[in-house]
Amino acid sequence: MKPLLSESNDDDALRLLGRASVQVVHDLKNQLNGLKLYATFLKKRLEKGERPADELETVTKLITGLDRMAKDVSLITQFGRPLELNKKAGTDLGQIMREVAGGLKQEGDSQPPVLVKGTETLTGQFDPILLADALKWISLGALKLNAKASDTSLEIQLKDDETGSAKHGVIEWKVFDSSDHDPFHSFAGSNELQLSLAARVIEAHGGSASRENGVLCVRLPLDKN
Repeated sequence: MKPLLSESNDDDALRLLGRASVQVVHDLKNQLNGLKLYATFLKKRLEKGERPADELETVTKLITGLDRMAKDVSLITQFGRPLELNKKAGTDLGQIMREVAGGLKQEGDSQPPVLVKGTETLTGQFDPILLADALKWISLGALKLNAKASDTSLEIQLKDDETGSAKHGVIEWKVFDSSDHDPFHSFAGSNELQLSLAARVIEAHGGSASRENGVLCVRLPLDKN
């Protein structure tokens, strides 16, 4: 039985589908923003009047849900767009990771300490902006996986690995969720959408993202000394 499309035609169809999906998601985001605007207006009206507390609580939950949906839609939009890397030679992966760890903060949540250990300098050709975003998403994902152990610090280990003629920088996030599920290649919720997008950025740099024995692990090619 012959395939309906050749491989090249299949690729073209997927690209068209991707572009169409991005447009649909963009329109959906505009509608969500409109709903949030009306809900925010209603909330302010309720706050000024003497209304039952449960009504205000319901509207607040509605706004929170719309915010979460809007963030998911933004992630899907990012995922559907082609990545354009702006690599810079001699970019220090270790420095990016330390800056990301230093700036980690989730609004409204008390964060456990984030500790970065290991190799000081890991240089390669990276897009520092996209890579910083990816490492931030992975770190936030690790914090969420560690939610049940909220009093425990998040440990991030930096090291280099030289195998034959190849040299890689390795970043490991120790998580306390014992599941074998791979969150980097899944779309089950906001957290895994972010991790899947992060994996896409890592893979575009010639690296890999995986879950190995309770550890989130990223490998990226480094410059050879």
